[in-house]
Amino acid sequence: MTGTAARYLYLARHGEASPDESELTDAGRRQAALLGQRLRKVPLTAIHHGPLARAEQTAQLVSEQLDEVVCRRCEAAGDYLPYLPTREELPPQAADDWIEFLHQFTVEEREQGPGLAAAALAEFTGTVVGDEPRHELVITHNFLVGWLIRAALDAPKWRWLGINHANAALTVIRYTPDRPPAVLLFNDTGHLPAELRWTGFPPELHV
Repeated sequence: MTGTAARYLYLARHGEASPDESELTDAGRRQAALLGQRLRKVPLTAIHHGPLARAEQTAQLVSEQLDEVVCRRCEAAGDYLPYLPTREELPPQAADDWIEFLHQFTVEEREQGPGLAAAALAEFTGTVVGDEPRHELVITHNFLVGWLIRAALDAPKWRWLGINHANAALTVIRYTPDRPPAVLLFNDTGHLPAELRWTGFPPELHV
């Protein structure tokens, strides 16, 4: 009888992108290479990445540091709004700001996101069939990392908001058959020198 085994999901936001987001900056390429070096001892079976250039380039640079790990383009690993809360769901003190933020996105972006978010949960989370643990890396964007962390912690669906993830930082979630998901690591930048941490964020968030 085939059993179920643990899944270790490694999540990374893409490296720093150029102002038009068409490619990685020099700093972003360094971040990606250093992330790949950190993951050399992890028995990864695949690298999933979103379709946008900044995620695909990050995945390629990470893969160059590893031994024969396949890169797979996946729409569910892309950049989208995973869930649109109603005003009533949000904390009153933050509702106005978050509603205004979400309405900056197009109708198409707001309509497509929830379906992709459901696909991401189906594709990347939960235990795996078989007897061997699986280790997979998803190179994606800030919103999806927040969505998957929220799901792992069984938090309300709106709570993907307010979870920030630095460029090329690393998060790890473990899914096992006999217990709830465990967030083993979150937003870790230990592989990056100080000048490459928290790129794109204001100084008060540089920790």
